[in-house]
Amino acid sequence: MNTRTMLPRLGALAATVALMSACSGGMSEDPSTAEGEQPETAQQEQEPSDAGGEEMGGMDPAANLVGPGCADYAEMVPVGDGSVEGMAQDPVSVAASNNPMLTTLTSAVSGELNPEVDLADTLDGDEFTVFAPVDDAFAEIPEEDLNALAGDADALSGVLTYHVVPGQLSPDEVAGTHTTVQGEELEVSGSGDELMVGEATVICGGVTTQNATVYLIDTVLMPPAMAEQG
Repeated sequence: MNTRTMLPRLGALAATVALMSACSGGMSEDPSTAEGEQPETAQQEQEPSDAGGEEMGGMDPAANLVGPGCADYAEMVPVGDGSVEGMAQDPVSVAASNNPMLTTLTSAVSGELNPEVDLADTLDGDEFTVFAPVDDAFAEIPEEDLNALAGDADALSGVLTYHVVPGQLSPDEVAGTHTTVQGEELEVSGSGDELMVGEATVICGGVTTQNATVYLIDTVLMPPAMAEQG
């Protein structure tokens, strides 16, 4: 090719490249991102979410606790799966099994005391209010009577389900007469730190799990029909 013809073409090409570079440089400068300003998306990412904080605050599992024994419970189990916060993470049968004050109740509802009485799936399958006798409550029952109860599947199931009421009742809703899963009625009286469930005192109530509200009580409740027979 003739050199004289090539040089003008190269010059034109260089000029075109220079012009395109200048244009692209000007286009990349966004007035909205001038010095001292940030893109809107970056500002959104940096702003904290107030809604999230409010939601977490509303889910505090210790917010509605009542009963004279709640401080002792918190001292005994301050952290871990059996604590107030830990129980809130699990279904009620699992939560109870992690609580060191509910070992006898756990063995009764899990089929350990009597293989014919395994209520774990039932308790975990819906929303309930559970009045949970602590180990000291079971210890008040004569061993002979407790063994007899454990050996009678129908009686054991009746006693356990008498401690369960359908639906979750918070401490400000629980007072009144309720029909239990067993079928007979159970009266809750008092308020605040003076709640009574039948003849039992609430040690610490309003303990939440994934599907239930639990009230730790100091006495094993007997269904009225069974008490009359006994």
